Parts: sequence; structure tokens; C-alpha cells
Amino acid sequence: MNPNVLTPQSPEGAPFERHDFIVSTYKHLGAALLAFVVLSAVLMLSGASGAAARMLVGGGKFLWLGILGAFMLVGWLATHMADSSDNPQTQLMGLGVYVLAESLIFAPLFGIAQIVAPGAIGAAAFITVLLVGALTWTAFTSKSDFSFLGGILKVGGLVALGTIIAGAVFGFKLGIWFSGIMVAFAGACVLYDTARIIHDYPANRPAGAALHLFASIALMLWYVLRILISLASSDD
Repeated sequence: MNPNVLTPQSPEGAPFERHDFIVSTYKHLGAALLAFVVLSAVLMLSGASGAAARMLVGGGKFLWLGILGAFMLVGWLATHMADSSDNPQTQLMGLGVYVLAESLIFAPLFGIAQIVAPGAIGAAAFITVLLVGALTWTAFTSKSDFSFLGGILKVGGLVALGTIIAGAVFGFKLGIWFSGIMVAFAGACVLYDTARIIHDYPANRPAGAALHLFASIALMLWYVLRILISLASSDD
């Protein structure tokens, strides 16, 4: 049995250790979200987001595949740093690298939103906060263990990735329904990550736990924003 799991059989003191870990994880998550907001604001105000959007639109499908591949590589490296090291500084570095990578990958989408639907970014952030808040409350108050979602999410993630790559290669658009499915997928990721934070994520790696939850929140924001952009475009 994991000594950090909150159960009546846990050794005395373990629940307090788990509590401290959960608090530390959400402090790291808050710092990561704040850094993401600041970096994204700098990129938008400097015009870099708009330039990235124009470059991506004019660069063709293989440019986007290259960016996606680079993001996946950096994301894997950052996650490995945060998950595998016992050094808190290395874990923080992994989280920081991941936040920076997310800020850069979001830059062209924010640039498109600034042009097509200027109010969509704030609306998407608000909707994401509400959804994540509701899912977090569910995970903390429900007696259900959402660990069963792990295998489903792995398969679903591979299917989604394959669909995205196929869409980029063969030129078919992934419409609003795909974005809706991905919002639901991201919601399941938030539930799973939160359940792991509550029950069995290693208590000496709060930055790693925050990274996983941040990634799930960013995924949800991405597809909520895509839905709003699609709706704004269809109204024109």
C-alpha cells in the first residue's frame, strides 16, 4: 500500500504529509498558470502571437507538424524532469520548461483569436476555470476512485493524436465536434490527475503533479477556445 494514500489504515502522520503535498501541488499549479498568463500576454502585446499565426497559416501543414513534434519532444523532456528527479530544483525546471512550451504553442491560436474573435480568449478562460473548478470539486468530494480512467485516457490520447496528424497530413478539417470531444477528454484528464494528486502521486514531487494538471487544463483551454473561434467564424 502506498503510505501516502489517505485511508483509515494509513500510518499516523501520513494524512498530514498528503495534505502538505496537495497544498504544495496547487501552489505550484497557481504559479504555473500565472506564468502562462504573463508570458501569453507578453507575446500578444508584442505582436509575436499575430506574427506566429500568420507564419503558421502561410507555412503549410508540415510546419504545423514540425511544431507539434517539437512541442511533444519538449513536453516529454519536461515531464521526465518533473517526474523522475528527486531534486526539487530539477522538478521546478521541468515545470517551467513546460509552461514556456505551452505559451509558445498557444501563441498562434491566441493570435488568430485576437483577429477573429477578440473576446474569445477571456470567455474561454472563464469557461475553463468553471469546468476545472467543478471537476476538482467532484474529485475531492466524490468517494469514487477515478484511477480506472488511466488506461482509457492513454488509448484515447493515441487516437486523438493520430486523428490530428492525419488531419494535418491529408488536409481535412477537424470540426467543432472533434473539439467538443477533446474538451470532454481534457475533463477526464483533470479528474484522473486530481484523483492521483489526492491518492497516490509521489508526495515528494509536487511540481510533477502540478505539471500534469496544468497540461490537462491547457488542453481544455485550447479546445474551448477553438470552439469559440469556430462559432465566431460561422457567424460572419
